[in-house]
Amino acid sequence: MSVANAASLPVIAITVGEPAGVGPDIVLRLPERLRAGDLSARLVVLGDRRLLVERAAALAIDVRVRDWQPTLPPTADTLDVVHLPLVAPVVAGRLDPANSPHVLALLERALSGCLTGEFAAMVTAPVHKAVINDAGIAFSGHTEYLAERTGTKRVVMMLAGGGLRVALVTTHLPLKDVPAAVTALAVEESLRILHAEMKRKYGLARPRILVAGLNPHAGEGGYLGREEIEVIAPVLDKLRAAEGMKLIGPLPADTMFSAPVLAQGDCVLAMYHDQGLTALKYASFGHGINVTLGLPIIRTSVDHGTALELAGSGRADPGSLFAAVEQAIEMVARAHAGD
Repeated sequence: MSVANAASLPVIAITVGEPAGVGPDIVLRLPERLRAGDLSARLVVLGDRRLLVERAAALAIDVRVRDWQPTLPPTADTLDVVHLPLVAPVVAGRLDPANSPHVLALLERALSGCLTGEFAAMVTAPVHKAVINDAGIAFSGHTEYLAERTGTKRVVMMLAGGGLRVALVTTHLPLKDVPAAVTALAVEESLRILHAEMKRKYGLARPRILVAGLNPHAGEGGYLGREEIEVIAPVLDKLRAAEGMKLIGPLPADTMFSAPVLAQGDCVLAMYHDQGLTALKYASFGHGINVTLGLPIIRTSVDHGTALELAGSGRADPGSLFAAVEQAIEMVARAHAGD
């Protein structure tokens, strides 16, 4: 590829995430995707250069690590890196709160690049929420962090894989706090974002959204809870009547993921984290992706955690990262086509 052609490609920023986890392992495998075919984008990794060189040597991965320069054409055996130094040395599989500021610096650099147009999208490898909090930094997840940093009032977490797209009204909350968080406003705003992003990012002219109830059997007519009657159903009725949205529900979550029901929709809106993601991860674990809907940027992510027990072992599967990169590139292409 010529320098001129390389410069015209969109640039996808990929954060390494928690350095003691599998993030470094899987990003080092990215050149395999370049060898497998043209991704129609430049890939640049945000992380510590020395860490990547050392982890590549430990894993016997034959890859050249070089500093990112937009004018250099990509090559199939090279990982382009924006170097952001670690705070403390890393041992694979061993968390160190001292490196939590480094992890957040990766996100800040990727985000700033997306907001200025330097990067067309960002893809995130996993972080470890507990160790960031152990460092005295309040952090509940990528989704919430990016929403706060961009001043976005509400975003929607959606995971995709195994033929499913599952979005959530609430994300990383204790289960006891979920009912109070499932308000009419939260359901309505989540549906508006999901509907708009299915059109914009996935090209669906009139998306069909399956909406879960909160309670067992979707409340059983009020005998097992009244949130469906008092909160969820009125929102669905309002949006159907006022905006013509194709909304199916509230549906019992235990049967919503059956093939006949799923065939009626393009995506699912679940009320809380495990209600929706248990089924999705069963169908696609290791190859699903996470997409944040409603942000002013494109952000995708792997669907798994830091997998500390696999870090540095050579057994980490890069499939979810590859899928997240490919999804980001498709979204960038669709956005450019709509310009």
